[in-house]
Amino acid sequence: MSDPNEPDDPFGEPVEIPIEESIDLHWFLPREIGDVVEGYLEAAIERGFREVRLIHGRGRGVQRDRVQRILARHPGVERFADAPEHRGGWGATIAWLIVAADERGEA
Repeated sequence: MSDPNEPDDPFGEPVEIPIEESIDLHWFLPREIGDVVEGYLEAAIERGFREVRLIHGRGRGVQRDRVQRILARHPGVERFADAPEHRGGWGATIAWLIVAADERGEA
């Protein structure tokens, strides 16, 4: 029987991930991918990135499809495509983000 005082999560507090121009999703559990991608996109948009690369791996394409479905419905994504071969090919997706007018220096 489990102790009700022990946390279910053996890893404790969440780890803050630095927001850079790309994110490698191999480090995350499949069940975490949706939340990770959504949070990453929001943070990237907030920081004014115009383009990001999401590295999901080649495999059978399951994670690629999942990532691209999230990108397709995200209001901050202008468009997306498989990365060019030198940036990961179909093992990564490039997303072009909508940057707010004030972040482009417009009124």
